[in-house]
Amino acid sequence: MGNLKRTLFYDNHVKAGATLVDFGGWEMPIQYPNGIVDEHIHTRIKSGIFDVSHMGRLIVSGKEAIAFLQHVLTNNVLALDLLQAQYTMIQNSHGGALDDAYLYRFYEDEFLLVVNAANAEKDWNHLSTEIKFFDAKIVDRSAEIAMISLQGPDSKTILKKLTGSENLTEPLKNALGILNYQGETLLIARTGYTGEPLGFELFVKALQAPEIWEKLLELGAMAIGLGARDTLRLEAGLPLYGHELGLDNDGNEIPIFSCPLAKFAVSFAEVKGDYIGRAALTKQYLGFKKIMERNLSDLSELPRIVRPIAITGRGIARAGCKVFKAGKEVGVITSATMVPYLKAEGYGLDSKITDEKAMRAIGLALIDGDVELNDRVEVEIRGKMVPAVIAPYHMKSDAPPFARPIIYGVEIERQFDSAPDYPTKALNLLERSYDNTILRQHQTINLIPSEQSHSAAVRLLSVMDPSFRYAEHKKTKSFYDHDVFYYQGTAFIDEIEYLLMEEMKKYFNCAEVETRVISGQMANAAVFSALMDYKNRVNRKVDAKRLGYVMNNHIIKGGHLSAQPMGALHDYIAIDPVTEKTAVVNFPVEKDNPFKIDVAETKKVIAQYQPELIIFGKSMVLHKEPVREIKRFIDDQKLNSIIMYDMAHVLGLVGDHFQDPFAEGAELVTGSTHKTFFGTQRGIIAGNYDKDDYKYSLWETIETRAFPGSVSNHHLGTMLGLLMATYEMNSFKDEYQKNVIHNAKYFAKCLADAGLDVAGDPAISYTET
Repeated sequence: MGNLKRTLFYDNHVKAGATLVDFGGWEMPIQYPNGIVDEHIHTRIKSGIFDVSHMGRLIVSGKEAIAFLQHVLTNNVLALDLLQAQYTMIQNSHGGALDDAYLYRFYEDEFLLVVNAANAEKDWNHLSTEIKFFDAKIVDRSAEIAMISLQGPDSKTILKKLTGSENLTEPLKNALGILNYQGETLLIARTGYTGEPLGFELFVKALQAPEIWEKLLELGAMAIGLGARDTLRLEAGLPLYGHELGLDNDGNEIPIFSCPLAKFAVSFAEVKGDYIGRAALTKQYLGFKKIMERNLSDLSELPRIVRPIAITGRGIARAGCKVFKAGKEVGVITSATMVPYLKAEGYGLDSKITDEKAMRAIGLALIDGDVELNDRVEVEIRGKMVPAVIAPYHMKSDAPPFARPIIYGVEIERQFDSAPDYPTKALNLLERSYDNTILRQHQTINLIPSEQSHSAAVRLLSVMDPSFRYAEHKKTKSFYDHDVFYYQGTAFIDEIEYLLMEEMKKYFNCAEVETRVISGQMANAAVFSALMDYKNRVNRKVDAKRLGYVMNNHIIKGGHLSAQPMGALHDYIAIDPVTEKTAVVNFPVEKDNPFKIDVAETKKVIAQYQPELIIFGKSMVLHKEPVREIKRFIDDQKLNSIIMYDMAHVLGLVGDHFQDPFAEGAELVTGSTHKTFFGTQRGIIAGNYDKDDYKYSLWETIETRAFPGSVSNHHLGTMLGLLMATYEMNSFKDEYQKNVIHNAKYFAKCLADAGLDVAGDPAISYTET
């Protein structure tokens, strides 16, 4: 192997006893003495480091760098903010992949493109030819910058120890960070090709590379060879060029949209223009869309797609094995082998990963588009037909820090009351409910912040008549906005609802309150729906425009689920046509305090995006939100941004002891009435619009989106209980709020004194709430 190239870690591999092989012209470790099985498992349960320095590292810069990258890559470069990365493809004019790649934006004025080792020369020649038409330049920095992949549950802890830094990157996939290691710049990416929920790639200066490798080993990582790297990516269902991309077994080009990752890697944004292969990729996409919609009338544009396949019989498939369904050839294996895993015991959060190793035969296959998920097929292995099944996936990473194997055919059976008759079932239910009440009310210290115990009066009222009645009503202009009820016998609940609104107005010191929503999530959804309706009030003959940019606290930084695009905002937020992302920007946080909004940086973001809606409020709230400062800024900038405060967790702290949102400039307040506000489980919307205010029509829209937009009837018994709780709050508010905040501070201090790591700022006794 004398003519093979070697990475900067060659001596480290030799020292560790690695088995070296020819891989794309590089002398690389296929495995270390522990073997592929142990290396695979160690990565999944602890962490592994991979020498990926054989891959090409190209720097693109210049005035037209973005235009060039938009032309030669499939993804949308303008979707990349600073310190973000994206998976992409280098495509040809026919819609085939010259390579798949990763694009990193560590700096504003340059991009790092990482390509596969076997394609590096081909990619360089192609890109060097295309860049001649742009005012940009491309430089090969592969020899100057080494690359290490650190993957697995322990990777974050190891990297923090290596760098001495608590702040590596934003806690999001594809986030980047720039750190300092012994006086040199260390570039870190939250990326990797193993499917691990926690993993990083390091770009290090050549001279430091071998030392950093050894240091990572000392800190607990295991060196992993190419063998385990392949089983890890296969288990994760990730494509490998030359198998799932490039040419198929017959030498035909595999369309990019045959690869499942194409839906993330290919953009048709207008800002990309007429890039290489756009027309061909558009046809492929339409074919892919037909397959996903099960419109199988014409699959000529995309005959086959790559799917996971699980071998259920005895045998190990290999690339090139044919796949049959009912005797007809329907595809070919592109990658397959035996993959190790550790067995688990128990179910859900109670499950435990054991030390017991097992193996399973899995693969990826290029399959006819009319073959369905879960279809039973056969794979021809050494002349024998072996049973297999088209699986949805082989692994999931949505329960960090571990990636967990999904064994096809495993079903969870939960055990419940199996009493033979209904009288026994009823008695068991009564007994268990009694026992649970004693446990939770008398034998447990309940610290869940979303829960609050009610007074005896509130509990009693919540089950009294009219808890099972109906009382739908709406304001009617013909009767001077008098509420008209749809049912008889509603005088009592009419009075209760009126009294509740008045007491809530007193509590919030505001003009209007809507009490019919039955959760904080519903309250937010009703507001978002109303804002969208209000935005489109001038012309309702066209498709309604969604909300433009909205600013909120990211859920990773403690933001409410209901204020996220995946939550109540989902159906009301626009997609930015440039970035192809939801039109949401997040509050920047202070560098040394992730729980506190950085006001100065927030002003810059607001000036740039001019959001229509600014949503304050968190589920993990330690500090006051800077409502007053931001209100003053948007007024100075003459912006029409609406400030809303979702006070779900701190609704019971409105006032002098924490925050007075309307006095500080909020227009709308939403919240749950069962957290620090010790009422029944309902929601609330409060507004401070005077009837002479031109925005009062927005408030009227909010009312209509509450009823009939969100509820018809609305749990009248819990409204009765909420009125009693509001009487209690308005009576004991001052003493209660002081004690809640004092107790929280003292509890945090006690936890810290006991040696626990308590989040927050000790200078304010860790919390202001």
